[in-house]
Amino acid sequence: MSETREEKLASWVAQVFGQLIPDHHGDVALELVSGDASFRRYFRVRSGESHFIAVDAPPEKENSRIFVRICNLFRAAGVTAPKVFSTDYDQGFMLLDDFGDELYLHRLLDLRSSGDGNAINSLYAAAIDSLLDIQARVDKDRLDPYDKKALHREMTLFEEWFCGAFLNLELDDESRQLIADTFEFLEEAALTQPQVAVHRDYHSRNLLILNSAEFGEDSSPGIIDFQDAVCGPYTYDLVSLLRDAYIRWEPELVDSWALYYLEQAKSSGLIKDIDESQFLRDFDLMGLQRQLKVIGIFARLSIRDNKPRYLADIPLVIQYFLEVSQRYTELRPFTDWFKRSVGPIAATRL
Repeated sequence: MSETREEKLASWVAQVFGQLIPDHHGDVALELVSGDASFRRYFRVRSGESHFIAVDAPPEKENSRIFVRICNLFRAAGVTAPKVFSTDYDQGFMLLDDFGDELYLHRLLDLRSSGDGNAINSLYAAAIDSLLDIQARVDKDRLDPYDKKALHREMTLFEEWFCGAFLNLELDDESRQLIADTFEFLEEAALTQPQVAVHRDYHSRNLLILNSAEFGEDSSPGIIDFQDAVCGPYTYDLVSLLRDAYIRWEPELVDSWALYYLEQAKSSGLIKDIDESQFLRDFDLMGLQRQLKVIGIFARLSIRDNKPRYLADIPLVIQYFLEVSQRYTELRPFTDWFKRSVGPIAATRL
């Protein structure tokens, strides 16, 4: 009987341990940590007091070379990304630093329950400071551009997978033109922003609180899931962090954290000649592009990839979209159409 991928991964890790850890002996046990929205799976592996993350990334589905290239680019810039100890690109295996299990999301939910606002503010300040490091230090010229084609392709996921495949919504020519005009408006708004290194999925499930005994006293979060990094709009990662699909904060808090970013970015010289009103507009419109993308991705994850749990997060993303889009006269026709044609059907399916 042929080996499973898990068995092959365990055998490969055992071989790597033989080179990496001289006193390692015996087999390796894999402990599933998580699978993410991609086809990668993550396992914790141990040898004595040492522990690592073994990654199963099927090569026909995932490009591990890009993962390693971006990881090394981030680490060279001083960003807290995991070290890559070994790779087997043909099999799709990697061995990484183990950042532990304490996601920002879990800690934030606990802190919100206990009402510890100071600790919440500290975590967001640390996350924003790390984001500023990415934007200031990572060589954006070594990243693919987040161009008009990419921005457009992402938003079409909303039309194809959410409106079409999930809601079975029949779009007439007028609706299609309205959608196309909205996409064009949001694309242009994104492309006119200052361009920086963009993580592209910077939120509470991709930030970890590190064990200070292993990684030092620095409060910087451990950053994962960076392999889709691009050179793109300066507000993209910020709105991903602050209008998070997995945890919602009061608009006043979001504004205060966003303005902390603006103050720090200006004082460091990262951003120039952008006043508060322009910044907040940039932040809002970038969020709308991302929210349309995320709605489509979550629908696709459910339908194509058999991951229905993501459907539970769509209502919050829709809430963000409607709250913000109705502030902008340019988007009112689309917002009205959404409320009239999409909202009622979505409410029965989600």
